[in-house]
Amino acid sequence: MEQNLGIVIIGRNEGERLKNCLISLQPYNLSIIYVDSGSTDGSVELACSFSTNVVELDLSVPFTVARAKNIGFETLLSLYPHLEYVQFLDGDSQIVPDWLDQAKLYLEKHPEIAVVCGRRREKYPEQSIYNFICDLEGDTPIGETNACGGDAMISVKALQEIGGYNPELIVGEEAEMCIRLRQKGWKIWRLAAEMTLHDAQMTHFSQWWKRHERVGYAYANGATLHGRAPEFHWVKEDKSSWFWGLVLPVIIILGAPLTEGITLLFLSAYPFWVYKIARSQQKMGRQEPAATIYAFFCVLSKFPQAQGQLQFYLQRLTGKKHQLIS
Repeated sequence: MEQNLGIVIIGRNEGERLKNCLISLQPYNLSIIYVDSGSTDGSVELACSFSTNVVELDLSVPFTVARAKNIGFETLLSLYPHLEYVQFLDGDSQIVPDWLDQAKLYLEKHPEIAVVCGRRREKYPEQSIYNFICDLEGDTPIGETNACGGDAMISVKALQEIGGYNPELIVGEEAEMCIRLRQKGWKIWRLAAEMTLHDAQMTHFSQWWKRHERVGYAYANGATLHGRAPEFHWVKEDKSSWFWGLVLPVIIILGAPLTEGITLLFLSAYPFWVYKIARSQQKMGRQEPAATIYAFFCVLSKFPQAQGQLQFYLQRLTGKKHQLIS
């Protein structure tokens, strides 16, 4: 493989997952930057043992994933200015064999495309229902798309043109970056190929809840930044979370004593919506019981998402600096 591709990995206390990530990259002999955000588990020493260039973030500056990615990207290019493409990786993911070759070749053949991504699979979907849901959520449509996730290969020229990720965003930085790329005429593409194995280690309901709080926060932030035409970025998702996760429950609870319990009938809307989503998933080719499980958690996720949205708007109203949901 030609040395016009570099790797940026970000992580904190990933332990064995970071080791697996680095091992998966060894066959390629590529330039790698690992950006660490205050690990206490020996991650920095581990990365150094793989002869990886390590950047330790200044923790006196508020941490964001976007800032970590920007610093990794800038450091990579300062050391290897000839690079044309960069693969971003989360430290809890590992590269699937052949992905780097496929993705780079596709970008070389299609200079109008800024970002390519593929299928991100969960490494252990059988370990918990939450890992299983993460695996289902990674199965997004093939072809041109509006956004990528944390793992993606990006054209250096394209990312430099828009000035990198928005370092102020605490979540949703990839989707926002893709909006600015598309506004410049670039395209985002998902290939029909396995890209990474992700080790979520999500075994508790509280972890799943926090994850969707962050999603709701991202919806609110994204709609605030790019919610106007022509993007209408996450406006539909923002309204959906508000309605199903907050407005309808308030109507049901507060209206019950005033309507002699009639508003409790509105609770039937939730199982009906699960049914509708499950049927839609089956038409798209997803088999039972996966379609129903996916649908159930889609509906349930509206409650933590509404909580995340409330956090965003309360912080905005009070003028508090946005903080990570952890």
